[in-house]
Amino acid sequence: MRGHNTVKSASAADWISGARLRTLPLAIAPVALGTGAAIVASEPGVYHPVRALLALIVALCLQIGVNYANDYSDGIRGTDDFRVGPARLTAAGAAQPRTVLTVALAFFALAAVAGLVLVLLTQYWWLLIVGVIAIAAAWLYTGGKKPYGYFGLGELFVFVFFGLVATMGTTYVQVGRVNVESWLSAVGIGLIACAVLMVNNLRDIEPDTAAGKRTLAVLMGPKWGRVVFCVFLLLPFVFVGFFSLFYPLAFLTFFVLLIALPACLIAVTGRSAGELILALKLTSIAALAYGVLLGLAFAL
Repeated sequence: MRGHNTVKSASAADWISGARLRTLPLAIAPVALGTGAAIVASEPGVYHPVRALLALIVALCLQIGVNYANDYSDGIRGTDDFRVGPARLTAAGAAQPRTVLTVALAFFALAAVAGLVLVLLTQYWWLLIVGVIAIAAAWLYTGGKKPYGYFGLGELFVFVFFGLVATMGTTYVQVGRVNVESWLSAVGIGLIACAVLMVNNLRDIEPDTAAGKRTLAVLMGPKWGRVVFCVFLLLPFVFVGFFSLFYPLAFLTFFVLLIALPACLIAVTGRSAGELILALKLTSIAALAYGVLLGLAFAL
């Protein structure tokens, strides 16, 4: 465990930076897809905007909560002492570790409250178990004695929770079942979420190696990590081709390639941290555009 003797007062800008806003598309996109799929599966004229909004609150609060939890856990372990990206609250001494932890737990609590309201509205009580598992997974990514994010499992859990669970869960709480649209789009956005994590970790291969953090990028190395990143980011467009056969507006989602392809090019050719950060930002935008455009194609 590591700490910092000198702690300054974090500004509002520091806390906003700590929330890592560029990761929030990973929360918004699956809810957009799941809601679009729910509209397909529901009776004509039947909508559940309140349930969709609650699902969005759950996803956003979990994403922000895990960002602050990572800030806290990586900071006290000393992992972030080696980082080359934007400074973190804990590692930079901008805030007390306990304060960062408290904020993380507050967002997890908000997600739990919104989830509980969803359970009360739907009467799907078994979803409480899913919620507990999701919060535990968010914490154990970098928290606990053996965080799975330090053993190359980050992409797997991101795929499951910010792909499958978030998308299909959004559909299920609105219509009580999951359709093909929800299944396949969940896989697609889950892969893009994996791409976001991969390119982030490609940037941090050297500092993570120095800190003993064995991400998938560290285990695979920069060459194969870049290849896998491109696969993660481009494979979801196969589903777009399939959906275009049934939903004409789905074809518009191919325009997201105008963002995804440059991200791949930068990730493959870039060597500096700044270039990989740009690829990360483009990938996050691609995730949001993919989710919103394809979700609208289903809904309309």
